[in-house]
Amino acid sequence: MNKKPFAPSVSVVIAACNEAPHVGLRIENILGLDFPTERLEIIVVSDGSTDGTPDIINRYAGDRVRLIALAERRGKAAALNVGVAQAKGEIIVFSDARQTFDKGAIRELTANFQDPQVGAVSGELVLMEPSGMARHNTGLYWRYEKWIRKAESRVDSVIGATGAIYAIRKSQFVPLPIGTLLDDVMIPMRIALQRYRVLFEENALAYDTPSASVEQEFQRKVRTLTGNYQLLFLMPELWSPMHNRLFFQYFSHKVTRLSAPFALMALFISSLILMRGIYAVGFVLQTLCYGLAWVGWQVRYKPWRTPVISLPLTFVMMNCAALLGLVQFLRGLHNDRAGLNLWAKG
Repeated sequence: MNKKPFAPSVSVVIAACNEAPHVGLRIENILGLDFPTERLEIIVVSDGSTDGTPDIINRYAGDRVRLIALAERRGKAAALNVGVAQAKGEIIVFSDARQTFDKGAIRELTANFQDPQVGAVSGELVLMEPSGMARHNTGLYWRYEKWIRKAESRVDSVIGATGAIYAIRKSQFVPLPIGTLLDDVMIPMRIALQRYRVLFEENALAYDTPSASVEQEFQRKVRTLTGNYQLLFLMPELWSPMHNRLFFQYFSHKVTRLSAPFALMALFISSLILMRGIYAVGFVLQTLCYGLAWVGWQVRYKPWRTPVISLPLTFVMMNCAALLGLVQFLRGLHNDRAGLNLWAKG
């Protein structure tokens, strides 16, 4: 796409719960972006914060910054619904309170909306080292994920967006069910089902730091994969090739990831039972992989970790997270027939 200067009215909507250490810097970052000031507003929805977050937001309140303070915590989905309902912009940019945007991020996102067939645009998250140096997502998994997104965007549409930075046309927003875990997948997929394209804009950058610990990263993965199960429950149209033109992309990108742990268990058991020839070799290789993952877990905080042990650990953690995500999802259905109460404070 040949992008030209384009400045529609934009509303940045942020859901914040107890984000006092970050929200002031977040607002200052957005106010300093390379985008016409008269075309940009910031709406911060304080989701029942108890740490002084609303007081900090009020310091910036005015024509460009608005606070919506919810008296009690209702969850991110509810907060986003409230924020979008009061937004004035033609384009809604979603972000979190902890990240920062590159100076030209909103300009790069919105330029894509010159094409009337584009309904949503995802930016890219860049992880930063504690020293402030960009990692540029150089991990194998990140490079693989980025390659998939670029390919999907060229062919038609990406499956979901980067939650830290994505934009949509306000006219295409449909309120989220309360308790939705993956707004950054549900919102873009709903737009794609309306026959609009969802693009990946690699020049629209948001910056964040990695998870503070391996355990914290594991919990993040569990939540994300629980959300993938939840989405299949909340959006049954995703199962239908007749209604979902991105059926192949969605199931190959998202759903096969959920089935991988069961395939791996079947492979391990069958190799153990057959235990001859190539099956014996396969059993040894699998055992070696899981053994290296165990070693990786034991030395997860050591500075001398190498890809030989960190890659198997990441692989095993991802698949364990998919299993635990299924358990969390089924617990949610068991505790509430609508399948939402367990996640209402997500």
